[in-house]
Amino acid sequence: MTDITYDIAICGAGPAGMALAALLVKRGVAAHRIALIDAKTLAQASTDPRSLALSWGSRQILEEISAWPTAATAIEQIHVSRRGQFGRSLIDRKDYDLPALGYVTRYGDIVTALGAECERAGIISLRPARVLTLDEEGDAVTLILDANGAPQTLRAAIVVQAEGGLFNEQLVRAVNRDYQQTAIIAQVRSSTPPPHRAYERFTEQGPLALLPQNDEYSLVWCVRPENADALMALNEKDFLSALGQAFGDRVGSFTHATPRLGFPLGLNAAAHSTARTVTIGNAAQTLHPVAGQGLNLGLRDVTVLARLLAQGATPEKLSQYTELRQRDRSTTVRLTDTMARVFANESPLQGLLGLSLAAIDMVGPARGLLAELMMYGRR
Repeated sequence: MTDITYDIAICGAGPAGMALAALLVKRGVAAHRIALIDAKTLAQASTDPRSLALSWGSRQILEEISAWPTAATAIEQIHVSRRGQFGRSLIDRKDYDLPALGYVTRYGDIVTALGAECERAGIISLRPARVLTLDEEGDAVTLILDANGAPQTLRAAIVVQAEGGLFNEQLVRAVNRDYQQTAIIAQVRSSTPPPHRAYERFTEQGPLALLPQNDEYSLVWCVRPENADALMALNEKDFLSALGQAFGDRVGSFTHATPRLGFPLGLNAAAHSTARTVTIGNAAQTLHPVAGQGLNLGLRDVTVLARLLAQGATPEKLSQYTELRQRDRSTTVRLTDTMARVFANESPLQGLLGLSLAAIDMVGPARGLLAELMMYGRR
């Protein structure tokens, strides 16, 4: 066993973990004092085809560390509606004098850009390696790793847990909810797609999102688990027909779909920290994909934590971090939880919810607040 000491060990080299490492160096922390630990190699992570929605604020964060992926499709408008009900809201980037409200890119493109920047900065990368045990002591945290079958011991002043996952793979936290929904993920094409417009359409089973990506849409269709099984079993033609019935004809007819994947949806949230450990991103909160706030919230975690740890890797800085992040986290969790539950409801109140969308569209301050949360979060 080797005993190596770091100021900060980051468990999880996904977008949040690598962004934190790169931003720490940008803020003045010596690269050799940071360790990135992940069970996957960068090459393995870079092949991940999943699509991610990034806010305008997230682009600013990634650009600061020279890790903005070049393959990103701009979202210039977001159309929000309720299936079978009157009312809709349209958020337009022109109303906020921005080049885009957000962007759609692939997970693999983000980790490739971040991995290149971390390597350029000289950040220590321990991968593939799994954390077997973590023992917090008074002055440090001891981690025992399995690095390709060989045990390795590290000691770090601060450990950041940045390795998140799916809802059913997370530990149950203080705030926990099973939405009884499955997200069906695929890339789809349509006959007449309005350029750079994203759609969030609420149905009686859950939200249906279409995110523009090159000449396709990234589809996230949330339905009840039993219906998800039936939809996953359909051939492509019948699946596209079912999608058209659920979404409508705003983008014309659907003409193509890639093979589908399904993921269970739920909420696990409660920022966990001790004197010398802290969770960020999906490790701290697994959210419903409605409004696409998961990674964006995680990157906002990163900016605050990097600023504080650059001042000193101490328990006092972790305590300050937890306090500073409480408002944005709680607002975003409440927003996504409310949208996921209230709009996915077959009660007579749905007429009022449709009217509320119309009201948001007509009242500038209400639409501005929704746009601010989408673009920057509650800061």
